[in-house]
Amino acid sequence: MKNKLYYQFAGSCFLVVFMFLGYVVRFYSQWLKGFDQTLTSIVRKPYPAANSFFIWITKFADPITIGILCVVIAFVLYRGKYYAEMLWLLINTALIAGVANPLIKLVFMRPRPTLDHLVTEHSYSFPSGHSNGSMLLYGTIIFLLPQFVKQKNLCLFLQIILGLGIFLIGISRIYVGVHFPSDVLGGFCLGLSWLLMTYPIYLEKRFVWRFKNKQQ
Repeated sequence: MKNKLYYQFAGSCFLVVFMFLGYVVRFYSQWLKGFDQTLTSIVRKPYPAANSFFIWITKFADPITIGILCVVIAFVLYRGKYYAEMLWLLINTALIAGVANPLIKLVFMRPRPTLDHLVTEHSYSFPSGHSNGSMLLYGTIIFLLPQFVKQKNLCLFLQIILGLGIFLIGISRIYVGVHFPSDVLGGFCLGLSWLLMTYPIYLEKRFVWRFKNKQQ
C-alpha cells in the first residue's frame, strides 16, 4: 500500500499530540486553564437556548447507542461476508473505545468541570469517552464507505455528514458541562491516531482474506 507510511505518520502525529496533552493534564493542568476556559465560554455562549439540541446530539455517542450501532453494523458486515471490516469495526469500537479508553481515564484521573452538568456522568474527564467513541465508530464508517457507496459525490456527502456529527458530539460534551475542550481534543486525537495507524493493517488483511476466499 503506497500510502501506508502516510497514514502511519499522520497517526503517530495525533498520538504524540494525545501524549503531550495527557502529560500536561497529569502534571501541569494549570497550563490548559486559559485554553479550556476560552473555548468553553465560546461553546456555551448560546446557553441555555441550545440545551435541547446538544443534549440530543450527545446521545449519539452514549455507550448504549454506540454499542447497539456497533452490533447492528457488525452483523450486517458478517452477513455480507465482510469479515475484515467487521473485525476492524469491533476492535475499534468495543476494544479501544469500550475498554481501553475507560482504563486510560484511570491513569490521568482528571476531575470533571465544575459547571452545571446537563447530563449525568460518573467517570473521570480525560480523555472524553464520547469523543473517542464517536471518532472510532463513525470514523470507521467514514473509512469503509467508499467500498459500499460507489457514487463519489454521495459517498463524500455521507462522509462529511459523519465528520460533522463527530465534531458536534465533541462540542456537545463541552456544552453540556461534563468535559473540558482539552478532554475532547484528547479523545479525538486518541481515536484518530488508532484509526490512521490500523487502517493500512486492515487493508492488508482484507486483501489477504479476500484472495484466500477466492481460491477456496
